[in-house]
Amino acid sequence: MNKLCRQVSIESPGPTIKDCVFSFEVPVPDVPPDGARIRVVCAGACYRLRRSPSVSSLSSQSSVTSEYSQEICAHANIQSQSPAHHGVRDGALFPGYEVAGIVESLGTDVKENENIKEGDRVVLYPYEGVPHGYAEFIIVPDLQYLVKIPESIPLSIAAMLPTGALLAMNTVFSTHQHVENILKTKGENETCKILIVGTGGLALWALRIAAHNFSGLRDRVSITVASLKDEGFLLAQECARVNVVQWNEDLYEKQLIERTKDACSGEVDVVIDFGTTSRSLHRSLQCLSKGGVVFISSEVAEKLLPKFSRRAEERQQMIKPVDMGSIDQLKELVQLVAKKEIEPPPHTVFPAEEASEVIRRLCQSDIQGRAILRFQAVD
Repeated sequence: MNKLCRQVSIESPGPTIKDCVFSFEVPVPDVPPDGARIRVVCAGACYRLRRSPSVSSLSSQSSVTSEYSQEICAHANIQSQSPAHHGVRDGALFPGYEVAGIVESLGTDVKENENIKEGDRVVLYPYEGVPHGYAEFIIVPDLQYLVKIPESIPLSIAAMLPTGALLAMNTVFSTHQHVENILKTKGENETCKILIVGTGGLALWALRIAAHNFSGLRDRVSITVASLKDEGFLLAQECARVNVVQWNEDLYEKQLIERTKDACSGEVDVVIDFGTTSRSLHRSLQCLSKGGVVFISSEVAEKLLPKFSRRAEERQQMIKPVDMGSIDQLKELVQLVAKKEIEPPPHTVFPAEEASEVIRRLCQSDIQGRAILRFQAVD
C-alpha cells in the first residue's frame, strides 16, 4: 500500500522531558505472508523498550532469572540523567509496548482455519523486533504474537495488559513459591509479609494480582503498599485488607524505614520493588528480614545489582530480577480480566495527538492510574 498513516514514537525522557515524543507519517506497511496487519485503536503510554522478551518465552513460562540483562534498558539512562522524574521512579511511566487493535488484513499464506481472523480484537505480545513506535497500522510477522480479546474487555483496558500488567503478573507469580516456603517455617497464626513499593501503573496491577493470587492464603499473607505520592496513597487504600505507608521523601531515611516497619508490624519477608532508584532498593533491603527476597524488574537490574548484591548477601537476603512474562501468561491474564476475577486499575484515555502532554504529566506522576492513547474511535 502507498498510503500514509500517523506514528507516535516515545523515547526515554531526558532531563528536561523535551524531544522524547515524535509524531510523523509513515507508509502503511504491507502485510507479511504469514502475519497480519493490525489497525491500532489504543496503546499504553510506555516509552520504547530497547530489549524485548525472546521468542523462547512464547511457549515457556518466563520466570525469575539469576542473571540480569547484558543490554541495559532505557531505565538506567533515565536514572543517570533525570532522577527528578517522579513518574519514572514510581512506575507511572515505564518501558514497554502495549497495543490493542483490530486485525485489518491477514497474510496470503495464512490458513483459513487459523484462530485469528480479520476483524478480531487483539493485543500484541511484545516480541523481539516489535515496532519502534505506535502507528495507526502495524504488522506482525506471525500470528503467534497475537492474543484475542473478548468483547467484554474494552480495548482501552486491553491495551494495559501486554507490558505493565504482564510484568506485574510474572512478578507476583515469581513470589509465590517463596511465600509458600516462608509459610512452612512459620507458625499457624503467623503471616508472610509482602511489601509492594510504588503506586504507579505497575504497582497498582501487582496489588490487584497479588490479592487474587493469594486469595486462598488471605489469612496468612499480609500486603502493605509503600506509596510514593498522595494520590497513590488514596488509590492503594481502595483495596481491602491492604496496609498503606507513605514514603514521603522529605523525611529522613531512618524515619521512613521505621515508619514502614511499624506499618508492616516488623520486617517483611518479600518486597516487590517497582522503584528504579538506588534509594528505593536500599530502603527495601532495610525493611526486609534475614532470608527475605526483593523482586525487581530486569530492566533496572544491571544498574542496581552491582551496587547491592554484596550487601544483600551479607544480610542473607536475595535480589531477584523478573522478566516481562510469557505469552501464555498474557492469555491467562486476559481471561482473568474478562471474568472480572482481577479488576484493572484506573486508567484515563487521551487522544494520540496529546502524547507529548501525556508523557510530561506521567513524568510528574500527574495522572492517576494508567494513561492510554487512543488512535481511533472503535469501541
